[in-house]
Amino acid sequence: MIPRHQKLLFGILLLASLVMGVTLWQLRERAHKRLIAGQDSAPTRAPEVAPAEQATLLVANDSDSSMRTQIHSLPLPADPGSRARAVLGKLLDLYAAPDAAHPVPGGGSSVLQVFLLPVPESAASAAASVKPKSGDSSSAEFRANTTGAAPREQPQTGPQLAVVNLTGSFAASHPSGIEAETLTVLSICGTLHANQPRITQVRFLVDGQTRATLAGHADLTRTYLAGDAVPAEGTQP
Repeated sequence: MIPRHQKLLFGILLLASLVMGVTLWQLRERAHKRLIAGQDSAPTRAPEVAPAEQATLLVANDSDSSMRTQIHSLPLPADPGSRARAVLGKLLDLYAAPDAAHPVPGGGSSVLQVFLLPVPESAASAAASVKPKSGDSSSAEFRANTTGAAPREQPQTGPQLAVVNLTGSFAASHPSGIEAETLTVLSICGTLHANQPRITQVRFLVDGQTRATLAGHADLTRTYLAGDAVPAEGTQP
């Protein structure tokens, strides 16, 4: 005969097994219902992307130290700062291509942000009075001296200062040399002005900080006059 205490223990174990089985079945049903509900609530169409528009790029060419205009169709967002970043991303993608006429590693991800800020009236007047001398080699460099970190971007209707924040890896891998660095900086400035004419000045940051030069030569402590960076077609800047 089976002792009474063993019968009692067997009954408890059997009851516990039944309770666990019911609980697991209920959990399985709930998980199945959540899965079905998630599938039903999933979007039925792809997220919308920005419409494609024509963008003007000033593309540098190392063979004759020139910049040439190229028109590309790009998806451009409505926000001006995001549009500027998208256009510069395409420009740097061209430079990172294997057959680039101005090879620079990094590509579009090298542009972290582009901030658009109002140009102070006094600075705009001072910049307008500065004219580069004909044949002066300084025309390949920044013009008006301004300093200070970029504040928060604001809506504006007048002239704009574009603050281009590049990655440290882009600066570290950029070919060193006054001509190569100047072509990169001027093509960025000219491309910004060609697509958003209200951008009249351009400054540069690297990883959010002021940097003395791009790769040892091109001065990044000054402010470019963007209009001066737009040369005639196929001519040297």
